[in-house]
Amino acid sequence: MTIDIMMPFYGDPGLFRDAVESVRAQTDGDWRLVVIDDVYPDTAPGEWVSALGDPRIEYLRNETNLGVSGNFSKSVDLVRAEHFVLMGCDDLMEPGYVEGMRAAIARHPDGSYYQPAVTVIADDGSPALPLADRVKSWYRPTRSEPTVLSGQELAVSLLRGNWTYFPSMCWNTAAVRRHGFDAAFDVVLDLALQLDIVLDGGSLVLLPERTFRYRRHAGSVSSWTAQDGTRFDEERAFFLDAKKRLRARGWRRAARVAGAHWSSRLNAATKLPSAVAKRDGNGLRALARHILRGW
Repeated sequence: MTIDIMMPFYGDPGLFRDAVESVRAQTDGDWRLVVIDDVYPDTAPGEWVSALGDPRIEYLRNETNLGVSGNFSKSVDLVRAEHFVLMGCDDLMEPGYVEGMRAAIARHPDGSYYQPAVTVIADDGSPALPLADRVKSWYRPTRSEPTVLSGQELAVSLLRGNWTYFPSMCWNTAAVRRHGFDAAFDVVLDLALQLDIVLDGGSLVLLPERTFRYRRHAGSVSSWTAQDGTRFDEERAFFLDAKKRLRARGWRRAARVAGAHWSSRLNAATKLPSAVAKRDGNGLRALARHILRGW
């Protein structure tokens, strides 16, 4: 049961090399790594990975830059296995990641996607726990054994605060292809996909083992869009649409949580001091709009 590891690439070449080497260091070698270069200006990273000579690694370079959702969609199109990971090009797998995922899939074969525990790291690789990740840890359900979550319970849990880490998850390919990534989103595209799967009757398998290292840094899409407030315009649109869909399904509790989206609005409030200090009028207006008119 090979696991496909899809790695869209556009970023720091050094961190990219570390990410690739973490895949090559897996205790279970039954994996296929596909690097999809989204026309990074420097061709050296692609030349490096091609020169590794590892038959389990494939490298391709897009003809034009597809952007986040476009390259993610292309990655899914290229998957051949029944399960895959859409790994960040600056994140790291612990050596037992693939082995642990294969065991979880064997134990819970009907899962739509699988979320391990993660270690958050900074740019330099040291453990880090900024506010966003402390909040995620508060919302993540506490389980000592693998647990299957689904239905309105899962929707409420995710919409209160998205405690999942997208690059660390292993997905059932068929479940993802039924829905795909919404091109309207860059920041919440993972949460949008999860909600689609949950509304379609899918399930998340929560795993207690810490088998992935997620890199949190200021250069991420979610970080820079948070500074100017644009991420919150996207989040508000997503949550208000989710409210309508959930109400139509009859999941009233989940609809109320989506309508309130308190964690998103509180996150916007934490950005206000920075916007004030920078005298960023556009950012202030976007943040205030999200905080005060979230409903």
